[in-house]
Amino acid sequence: MASLSIGSASIRNPAFQPCKLNLNFSFLNGIPFHFFQVSKRPSKNQYKTAHFPLHSVSGSSVSSPLEADEEDDPTAELCYLDPEVDPQSISEWELDFCSRPILDIRGKKIWELVVCDNSLSLQYTKYFPNNVINSVTLKNALASICDELGLPLPDKVRFFRSQMQTIITRACNELGIKPITSKRCLSLLLWLEERYETVYTCHPGFQKGAKSLLALDNPFPMELPENLYGEKWAFVQLPFSAIKEEVSSLKTRYAFGAGLDLDLLGIEVDDNILIPGLAVATSRAIPLAAWMNGLEVCSVEADFARASLILSVGISTRYVYATYKKTPVTITEAEAWEAAKKACGGLHFLAIQEDLDSEDCAGFWLLLDLPPPPV
Repeated sequence: MASLSIGSASIRNPAFQPCKLNLNFSFLNGIPFHFFQVSKRPSKNQYKTAHFPLHSVSGSSVSSPLEADEEDDPTAELCYLDPEVDPQSISEWELDFCSRPILDIRGKKIWELVVCDNSLSLQYTKYFPNNVINSVTLKNALASICDELGLPLPDKVRFFRSQMQTIITRACNELGIKPITSKRCLSLLLWLEERYETVYTCHPGFQKGAKSLLALDNPFPMELPENLYGEKWAFVQLPFSAIKEEVSSLKTRYAFGAGLDLDLLGIEVDDNILIPGLAVATSRAIPLAAWMNGLEVCSVEADFARASLILSVGISTRYVYATYKKTPVTITEAEAWEAAKKACGGLHFLAIQEDLDSEDCAGFWLLLDLPPPPV
């Protein structure tokens, strides 16, 4: 693994340049920020979407191509499987089941099921009236996807709306699918953003300014569980070229961690650009990485008001991951780290190591801080 850039050459007087990416994150006056000990308790962006290279959203289904005049029809439903992809290889789906800012002839909001896989080789949409929204309807719809496209049922389904957890979980359990609450449904989130612009706003029943019935949660951060405590942490950075190496070697080098399909997400960054991250050091790095691996880590953010770092996992869980003493230097450093994240379109990472100077990680997560979808 490439060495994490700790910026030790500028320990005593870090040069913060919030508008650039060559920042010296890291140590403060020669001493790293300290992560809370188990015995110690904490005291009480506008993201500009990059080009999202979808498969042909209005492309042909496996069984019958759509007619040309249907391609721009916002009322049309989609049932597509990339013919070059082995159906047996698609074992995880991403799912949204929610109302849309569209009214039917009764003046009631239309609901929509949207399903894809993380590569968008699978794309499925179906509209529903609001009086049939239940787990039976969803279960039958999921089964019909397999029947129509010749797909096996997936092993896992990820979804990001906590208000739909009961319905989605019940439908998945009855089909023998493992439901996973997670905001790492990035292909789905970006596809929904794209559909809002190209489909929903063009629908004859579209209601401008209408808000989703199911707003996403942003709860007050909780105390960190004891098993997730580390010993030290530091703001760090890695060149994008090294990030790509880490992501490509995740399956062979680490037992714990997660990457992102950067090509699919349309993330184009020069190889020498420094990507901000957080390094956590602990003598129990492997057990800590193992615990983190089951949490569906979403993002890390600096909370300036609380002088803390907030770890977001799952769909609505936020932890106070660490705190720091407010000084002009620490405030500047935290602000610079967030500015670097914003400059990278929300891209950042979390690395768990035995020591901050180590070149190896026990776990590595590439993260993308996205705003909620417009629907």
